[in-house]
Amino acid sequence: MGHLNYLIEHFGYLGIIMALIGGIIGLPIPDEVLLTYVGYTVFAGKLAYLPSLFCAFIGACSGITLSFILGVKLGIPFLHKFGPKLHISEARIDRTRKLFNKFGPFLLIIGFFIPGVRHITAYLAGINRYSYKKFALFAYSGAVIWCFTFITLGRVLGGNWVIVGTYLSRYSIYLILLLLLGFIIIYSYRRKRRIVKNASS
Repeated sequence: MGHLNYLIEHFGYLGIIMALIGGIIGLPIPDEVLLTYVGYTVFAGKLAYLPSLFCAFIGACSGITLSFILGVKLGIPFLHKFGPKLHISEARIDRTRKLFNKFGPFLLIIGFFIPGVRHITAYLAGINRYSYKKFALFAYSGAVIWCFTFITLGRVLGGNWVIVGTYLSRYSIYLILLLLLGFIIIYSYRRKRRIVKNASS
C-alpha cells in the first residue's frame, strides 16, 4: 500500500506506466491491486479517469510487447534461465504452456485476468512465432478490458478498493469466464433468432 501510494504521489501517470511494464514482464508488483488503487485515486480526485486508463493501457501494452519480443529473440531458454529471477516458476511455465496449447491466442485476452499466467503468455506467443498483428489483436484487446475493469471498479467502489482489489486478483478468472459465457449465450440466442427469421421470410 505504501509503495503504491508513493509511486502515484511522486510519479503520477508515468508511475502507472512504469509499474505495469515491470509487473507484466515479471517483477513482483500486484498489478490488479495497483490498477484498483489507481481507480481509487480517480475517485479521490487525485488523478483523472481517461488519462489513467490511457496510461494503464500504454503500460500494459508496453510490458506485454516487451515480453513478446524477448520470446521471439531469446526463446524458451530465457524463461528457464531467468524465469525464477522474475518470479516465474517452472510449474507456472508448464501450466501456462498447456493452457496456451489448448486455447491459443484466446489466452492472450483472458490471461491478463489470471495471476501468474499473464506474465508468460506473451513469452510463449513470441516463442511460437506468432505474427505481431495476431499477437497485438488479442493481447491489446485483453489489455483494454483488464485495465478498464480494475480501474473502473476502484473508481466506483472508492474506499472498498483494498478488499475488492485483493479479492478480484484471486477470483477474477471466474468473473471473466462468467462474462464470456454470458456473451456466448447471448450471441448464440441472437444468431438462432436471426436464422429462424431469415428462414421464415
